[in-house]
Amino acid sequence: MLLERYLEEVGSDAIQKALDLDSPRPALVRPTTDTKFGDFQINGAMKLGKELGRPPRELAQPIADALAGVEAIEKAEVAGPGFVNIHLSHEWIAEALTEALRDFERDGVPAVDHAEKIIVDFSSPNIAKQMHVGHLRSTIIGDAIARVLSFLGHHVVRDNHLGDWGTQFGLLIVGMREWGEEEALLADPITELERVYKLASERAKNDEAFADKARAELAKLQNDDADNRALWEHFVEVSRTALDAVYDELDVSFDVWLGESAYHDALPGVVEDLLERGIAREDDGAVCIFWGELDDAPKNLRKQKTPFIVRKKDGAFLYSTTDIATALYRKAHFDADRALYVVDNRQGLHFQQLFAAMALLGVDISLEHVGFGTVLGKDGKPLRTRDASGHVITLVSLLDESKQRARARIDEGIAEGRLRVRPEEMDEVSGVVGIGAVKYADLRQNRLSDYQFDWDKMISFQGNAGPYLQYAYARCASIFAKGGLDMDEAASSAAIALEVPAEITLGKQLLRFADVVHQAGATSQPHLICEHVYELARAFNGFYAECPVLDAEGATRESRLGLTALTARQIRRGLGLVGIGVVDRM
Repeated sequence: MLLERYLEEVGSDAIQKALDLDSPRPALVRPTTDTKFGDFQINGAMKLGKELGRPPRELAQPIADALAGVEAIEKAEVAGPGFVNIHLSHEWIAEALTEALRDFERDGVPAVDHAEKIIVDFSSPNIAKQMHVGHLRSTIIGDAIARVLSFLGHHVVRDNHLGDWGTQFGLLIVGMREWGEEEALLADPITELERVYKLASERAKNDEAFADKARAELAKLQNDDADNRALWEHFVEVSRTALDAVYDELDVSFDVWLGESAYHDALPGVVEDLLERGIAREDDGAVCIFWGELDDAPKNLRKQKTPFIVRKKDGAFLYSTTDIATALYRKAHFDADRALYVVDNRQGLHFQQLFAAMALLGVDISLEHVGFGTVLGKDGKPLRTRDASGHVITLVSLLDESKQRARARIDEGIAEGRLRVRPEEMDEVSGVVGIGAVKYADLRQNRLSDYQFDWDKMISFQGNAGPYLQYAYARCASIFAKGGLDMDEAASSAAIALEVPAEITLGKQLLRFADVVHQAGATSQPHLICEHVYELARAFNGFYAECPVLDAEGATRESRLGLTALTARQIRRGLGLVGIGVVDRM
């Protein structure tokens, strides 16, 4: 159940009836800033005061009286200049939670009313290069968004728009023929390709004949020369193998891998279409969109002095051209309603221009740049992608270190008697905890913010960190294991009741889950789910400390088992929606 939507409907109905209005008015429901004043606040009377020419507080009292008769509301009180504070009925909350407890498929989270086909464009590494720490945010934020949207009922297409075309492949082709070793390419493809590219790039700087040869080989590739095409496809194939290993580690998958190469043949047509429609024009041999010359261009772009170049004077195409072709394809081939581009904030201007170009072309698709901030090191500066010796800090090495650090922390916990992990489960648990910690440290931040990468805070079983939440889930699971109970069987028969403060606090947090998931999906903000799961874990730990579960009796025992089961499922579901796993024992 969507709680805030329900209260908005109830509040709007109460306003119309209490004030004898001819049409509904918005209730403007908001959570209270301080729960001692209530659970939610209705602010509709404040806005109506101006419309009706009456003091808002005078309007608020009959609204509160009408709300007091609603089953879900225990008490409604007028506060301040005309707010109405709502206290939810504990019995009603318990009934709603019992209903969610029976919903094993969705834990009480309804699907969206209107499903859309949505392309989520994320990760997008370059072929023949290592994925480094800079690729982390796009990959895991995009994956989390895709998971949430899919769960909500949208038809999601996950697209990995690879950098698999361009001038570097001319250098790689001549370089592999000059220095390449097939055995090394198969054993460690990315390392070998990077070695060869570095040699070829350095040679091209000082050897014009070699540079010309590389350009010639690139031209042959772009003209579909069979030998060069086969070699390029080999580069892509071995690179995909290395990329897949990283994605498997992160539990990230894609529906399509349509890189820049997929749109190469469409690029001349894109430019011609822009020219024919008068959206772009030639300037000194290049083809550009000059925003200041277009009446239909967005106002913020009309002052942009630098044009949007779609073909260089030497005939080469750019990211702008490829991205237009990509958006056209996504509408024509997938009939997509929306496309989300999960790319860092620094590309904001590029996407403003791309989206404006698509609007001028009249393509009926909603486009959104889902930007994100920078990962910072302990010095407060952007986290380095290379170490002191100049070597790339690969994403693989980062994930390996996270598992090693998690294992060390778990060993400490076992030695201190806080954790219990069987030796045969250590690899699995340290992997789930380590990689989950890296993901959670990133995803719990508002994606627009920069954040500081800190191993010690990240892999912690205390505070707002992934392992703390995973431990809370394991604690829930351990209650059922200790009692020799099946969690789902216990949930299917329990009727939840909220009687003591710790139960009420936990129940109110559980009730908000559906709203949080829907808001995260609507705003592409996975951190909202992380915040909910963290607050849920805190509420459960308070409940666990104050309310015996297995030692309780009768209906109280069943109710507390139900609360524990629903907590476990929400933690597992919530973490799962952002791509983080759990383990039953820890």
